[in-house]
Amino acid sequence: MSFTTYHNLQESLKSAEDSEYRKLELLATSNASRLDQLIIDIQRVAVQVSTDKDVVGFLAATNPQKQTAFRSSMQRTLDNVFRSNPDYDVVYIIDTKGRCLAATDPTFIAQNYAFREYFRFSIQGRPYVSSVIVGTTSGRPGIYFSNPVRSEGGKIVGVAVLKIKGEDIWAIVNALQAGSQSYAFLVDERGVIISHPDKSLLYHSLVPLPANKQQQSETDRLYGVDQIKSLDVPELASAIVQAKEISHTSYYSPIEQTRQMIGFAPLQEQPWVLGVNKAHAQFDAPLNELIWQNSYSLLVIGAIAAIIALILAQSIAKPIRVLTKAAQSLVEQDDFNTHQLAKVSDANDDIGQLVRVFLQMAQEVKAREQKLKQQVMELNVEIDEAKKARQVAEITHTDYFQELQQKAQKIKERMPKNDETETDYFQQLHQKAQNLKGRVVKVAD
Repeated sequence: MSFTTYHNLQESLKSAEDSEYRKLELLATSNASRLDQLIIDIQRVAVQVSTDKDVVGFLAATNPQKQTAFRSSMQRTLDNVFRSNPDYDVVYIIDTKGRCLAATDPTFIAQNYAFREYFRFSIQGRPYVSSVIVGTTSGRPGIYFSNPVRSEGGKIVGVAVLKIKGEDIWAIVNALQAGSQSYAFLVDERGVIISHPDKSLLYHSLVPLPANKQQQSETDRLYGVDQIKSLDVPELASAIVQAKEISHTSYYSPIEQTRQMIGFAPLQEQPWVLGVNKAHAQFDAPLNELIWQNSYSLLVIGAIAAIIALILAQSIAKPIRVLTKAAQSLVEQDDFNTHQLAKVSDANDDIGQLVRVFLQMAQEVKAREQKLKQQVMELNVEIDEAKKARQVAEITHTDYFQELQQKAQKIKERMPKNDETETDYFQQLHQKAQNLKGRVVKVAD
């Protein structure tokens, strides 16, 4: 029963753990899909800004007079886009040299962003979505969406940039929880945390970055920090960084100093991975309670079963002991207490049947024993008589007995004396014969 309970408990624990991991995976997948859809929607807006005729006309203008003609309508377009969504931080356009010509935030104007990766990608004709980086101008974290601006002839004349607030991305990620001790976080392609409910862990890498990436990130100040520190969790990094499939793992967190379980899902639009983390202790708590409940139930049931087994064993062993004692008395003393066996024989079970058979057997044995004794006594008598007859025969056939018999015959033939009657003589002769017979019997004995 203990083995079966342990096996069932282990299977239940494994099933519960698999179910919990599946739950974390589904939560991660759901939120990753939300982020994917958000990225797609904002990319469309960035494309819309980059293809707006006023924006194209402004950047394609070859002299200040033509730019002035498009500036008001172009600025109105940027402002309308900015006001359309509260998640937008700033919308601006950059010329081919990386200089900001117009923006919804005046502090961006005239700043040079040629060093930014989003500019370098888009000026080569490719759309770009950055990680969550900290702006050098605003000092605010955000994600940058850029798209090349092409003239009617297809020439790249600038770059349109739309920045969304990093706090809004964090809010979307942090809104997902699988319990009081669970949280979601986002890791970019470099293995750097770009969203985490604990702000002190933002822009920390899971493992130390390679020297070239470390230098590039610090030079470009992608994350707005002087140095990207490592959390040193290689177990987690090897499973989650640039993951291609939905999965799960567990790892030891040096921060919480406990075992953690995580389900994660990669985004489709960006090489980021969203993970949903949960302390293993939180998962273990109800399971430990289940284990104690099962153990307590096992102990109670085991105790009840043991008591019942003892009672049954006593009910079985008692008549067996009585029967054993009776058999031993029968062997050693040729008798036993039939009163105790009579009580046991009243039962309708197999033990009662066995006792009844034993009593019948004992009676038959005693009867046979009595009969055997009688036969032995009769045989002894016959043997004694045969022995006596044989001994008498041995004596009577001896020469001595024959001689005595002849002497007796001669005496019998002799005449009685003068002073004795015939009767007296016969009595004397009869007395001598009796004496002789007595001596013969003694010799035979």
